Amino acid sequence: MIRVVVVDDEALVRSGFELILNASDGIRVVATAAGAQAADVIRREHPDVVLLDIRMPDVDGLTVLREIQTLPEPPTVAMLTTFDTDEYILTALRSGAAGFLLKDTEPEQLAQLVRTLAAGGVVMSPKASRALLRGHPGAGAPQDAEAARVRLLSDRERDVLVLIAEGLSNADIGARIHLSAGTVKDHVSSILTKLRVSSRVQAALLAERAGLLSGHGADTARDRR
Repeated sequence: MIRVVVVDDEALVRSGFELILNASDGIRVVATAAGAQAADVIRREHPDVVLLDIRMPDVDGLTVLREIQTLPEPPTVAMLTTFDTDEYILTALRSGAAGFLLKDTEPEQLAQLVRTLAAGGVVMSPKASRALLRGHPGAGAPQDAEAARVRLLSDRERDVLVLIAEGLSNADIGARIHLSAGTVKDHVSSILTKLRVSSRVQAALLAERAGLLSGHGADTARDRR
């Protein structure tokens, strides 16, 4: 059972997400909260996944995210937002969020996205991530430093990185390119070390900035499959 906490300042959003997710097999919303109560609720409930509004009037989502990251075993956090170009998203992703969901996500997709998060995947639309990066100062052209780090990766590690950026979990990556989940885990660990990042989503953002996801890198991964 995937335990979920939904944090949003709007009661209608909280109740809507709770209704949709509780109707899905294997998922239970164990609590909902507004921003001010979020950290205490998360400490008490020990959820697997937190869906966290990025903009709240009392305590903003970035503050709550930082508090969550100090927990001994922090849950996976995805930010909730109304716009896929929200200027705070990139900061949240670099601060440890595992992705973001638009509040108008189709109900039938929501449960699968939560399952992806619980399995260690990244939930982030490639189109939206490119829009975010285009709007971030200095993120227009492929960055030399990022490109140099990507060149340290083996061909197989590049394949795995492309699939990480697609949001796949280790098990899904293994099924896609015919590797065991343990082997994929080893590749992911090596990728994070070589890229000098601490999370899968940061690796995905770096791959985008390095140009790996536009054209040849993605095509190569597909060809090898």
